[in-house]
Amino acid sequence: MKIHIDIDCFFVSAARIKDSSLKQKPVAIGGRSDTKIFNQDAKQQTVSFENSGSFVPTFYKAYEDKDDDLDAFKDADGRVRGILTTSSYEARAFGVKTAMSIKEALGLCPNLIIKAPNMSLYQKLSHELHEFLQSKIPLIEQASIDEFYGDLSGWVEDDEIEQFIDNLRHEIKRVIKLPVSIGAAKTRYIAKLATTSAKPFGCKTIYPHQLDEFIEHIPVGEFAGIGKSMKSRFLSAQIHTLGDLKKRRGTVESWSPYAKELYKRVSGLTDAPIETTHRRKSIGISRTFDPLHERAELRRRVHVLTRHLSFAILKLKVIPTVFSLSISYEMNQSSHKNLSLAEIFTEKKFDSLCLNLFNEADNQRRLHVIRLSINCSSFTRDSKKELSLIGFNDEQKMKNLTDKTQILREKYGIDALKWGSEL
Repeated sequence: MKIHIDIDCFFVSAARIKDSSLKQKPVAIGGRSDTKIFNQDAKQQTVSFENSGSFVPTFYKAYEDKDDDLDAFKDADGRVRGILTTSSYEARAFGVKTAMSIKEALGLCPNLIIKAPNMSLYQKLSHELHEFLQSKIPLIEQASIDEFYGDLSGWVEDDEIEQFIDNLRHEIKRVIKLPVSIGAAKTRYIAKLATTSAKPFGCKTIYPHQLDEFIEHIPVGEFAGIGKSMKSRFLSAQIHTLGDLKKRRGTVESWSPYAKELYKRVSGLTDAPIETTHRRKSIGISRTFDPLHERAELRRRVHVLTRHLSFAILKLKVIPTVFSLSISYEMNQSSHKNLSLAEIFTEKKFDSLCLNLFNEADNQRRLHVIRLSINCSSFTRDSKKELSLIGFNDEQKMKNLTDKTQILREKYGIDALKWGSEL
């Protein structure tokens, strides 16, 4: 059997470990793009590659602000900005939801307690839970900062699964202080569904003979892998629940290979192995800010973003060969440019490359810009591309300078050395 472990309202649960007075109160964690990255003043930042993803940035402040309540989300003029990354079940009872604006959430729940994120604490607790699970289960996969999969095959007998996961969730609460929900099933996909059904702080086991009854009334949109477009297609075909989906095999499998795979996952006919290690395939950085038109300032911000991303790439010890830059404008306009280049990675070349991509992508110069994104992918260790030998000796000299710069930043911070164009 496979199990899926999900920390209940993780960021809120972590805040309650730090401050027990938050228990049983409506609490939400706010999130706001760190535009202070563009300030002239140096600041202490850290980088983590372990669990970056939705609401979990690669770059974050190493030392959290002491002012971690609603004031952290107010502008100089007093406007409340930002969105919610998670909320407690007490807050959800008022209609508060993830990704809702803080202003809207306070309208629904005036007594809502807003806390600023504490990424250092989240990473610490997630690591502790991962180590604890590894001591209890032979194969553990960390899927995200608050999600884990485990394989109990040959370790726990099927008729002992229910007791095992019930004991496990209580032991995690006692040792790590985090409430978790656990689902168990023959496949990881159904185990994840079982976890959702068990929340909060519960556990549920779905045996093969119980599958049809379990999925009968679950809406198709609740299954991982069914996005908006696929959900819309299901609904247009009068497939509203996973039970409906399982009964319409011929229809679903005729749509596409992916739809065919989805049918197998929902029906418990296919599974994926537990992967104890994940190799990163890409890395990027992006920032959203107030509408900005001044192109000189936008180019300066491109320099700042490339410096930070270069630091992360060098820390990963990879050589990206595909580079892309995206610009989001006001009025829902956007532009994107990418480039393939198989050469030695140096910060100077990367900086020039990104600036060129920005100049090429900026095709709406009358509009204000609200977001810049840079992404690097197709690392040579994965793509097996050969590096160009043209100008290799000169590139090697610049690489040595880049390496020395990296050593200084590792020791004194990412802002220890900046490009003159940033000032």
